[in-house]
Amino acid sequence: MITMVELKNGKCGIIRQIDGGHGLKKRLEVMNIREGKKVIKKCSAPLRGPVVIEIDGCKMAIGRGMAQKVWVEEI
Repeated sequence: MITMVELKNGKCGIIRQIDGGHGLKKRLEVMNIREGKKVIKKCSAPLRGPVVIEIDGCKMAIGRGMAQKVWVEEI
């Protein structure tokens, strides 16, 4: 497994694990980022900027710190 930050741009993965406390998990869940979901990494901004992902046809940007706590299995 790799973190969402390590996933290459344009590649798909299945979210397998989210490291973090209750607050982080709840915040990600509100954005539909939860275990078992398919995610596509669109791009990541340079210089430690946010990571742009797509889940269920909806694009969103999440902070790099949050993305480092989301573990995916590349498919």
